[in-house]
Amino acid sequence: MPTAPFIPFSRPTITRAEIKEVADCLKSGWLATGPRSARFEEMLREYFSAPHALCCASATLGLWMALKALNLKPGDEVITTPMTFVATLNTIVLAGGRPVLVDVEPGTYNLDVKKVATAITPKTRALLPVHFAGCPCDLDAIYALAKKHRLRVIEDCAHAIGAVYQGRRLGSFGDIQVFSFHPNKNLTTGEGGCVVTRDEKIAKRIEILRFHGIDRAGWTRHSRTAGLGHYDVVEPGLKSNFMDLQAALGLHQLPALEGFNKKRRALAGHYFKKLRGVRGLTLPAPPAFAHTHAWHLFAPVVERNAAVDRDTLMAGLKQRQIGAGLHYTACHLHSYYQKTFGWKRGDFPEAERISDGILSLPLFPLLTARNQDRVVRAVREILG
Repeated sequence: MPTAPFIPFSRPTITRAEIKEVADCLKSGWLATGPRSARFEEMLREYFSAPHALCCASATLGLWMALKALNLKPGDEVITTPMTFVATLNTIVLAGGRPVLVDVEPGTYNLDVKKVATAITPKTRALLPVHFAGCPCDLDAIYALAKKHRLRVIEDCAHAIGAVYQGRRLGSFGDIQVFSFHPNKNLTTGEGGCVVTRDEKIAKRIEILRFHGIDRAGWTRHSRTAGLGHYDVVEPGLKSNFMDLQAALGLHQLPALEGFNKKRRALAGHYFKKLRGVRGLTLPAPPAFAHTHAWHLFAPVVERNAAVDRDTLMAGLKQRQIGAGLHYTACHLHSYYQKTFGWKRGDFPEAERISDGILSLPLFPLLTARNQDRVVRAVREILG
């Protein structure tokens, strides 16, 4: 009997238009930051209705630059979630701050805003919510706390491009948002990300930080009309610029985003329909407020009373040629964060319950109904 074809956890949608644009970029001779990057940033500004959309090498570097722009001092605290990829916490530490964790809601896996209020101290400088799997956080409550305590808000929107909160697209309002264009995200440029803000000072600082601390963009310094290319370094920065090769993908991915997300919502709806009631499996739950979920991930939780544990389920899926992801191990369970900040198992019980049982099922626009049904049958079979 022939082996069933492998179903990946994620796969980007790349069309002939992207391939042609990349080929044209290669032929142009301008591969790094240049006119295509500038055009893509202009499209993002229009998409988010924001004055500043600054593309960078990754969302991780976008978070670092946003935090660095706040001029954190030793001991300054940034409140965030344990249920996120470690980049969220790593960037706080690398920017000079101290992460403070708050437990999450059981259904959305997002920050429990009621607990955020109790974690704010005189040392708190910023709130860093993560829109987990593309589900918007309770932003009205978060920004109300920020206003009351005079805090900045940096939204980790790595999962959430295209998501809508109370009729407003994430990135179109608020303080600072950071998006990811990794290959498994809803929109991809291979690697990369962007920082969106309405704050002129923050935007100018990120412009400098993303390319060695130089005061002028390289592609304009070396254009036909820019003079001799002299520049000044005003502070130490990293190399986090965005390439035209990446923008070549983004120029076609962004117009297709709503179609991608519509397919993701349909696939998520099918998972809900087919997996509801499976014993030992808890499906994600939507928040009570009006929203549109981006469905970057479909991540149920295998509960502790299930017939098998999460790792057994993932191994069983792999044996059946089905990929799955583990998003994520709660950050306070990693050895560095336990040794450095004294966190231990039991500190954030809801995050631990989710972390111990969570897995991400295949979800991407090219996933066929037939293959999704194969995933569902396998989950049901393994869980008994």
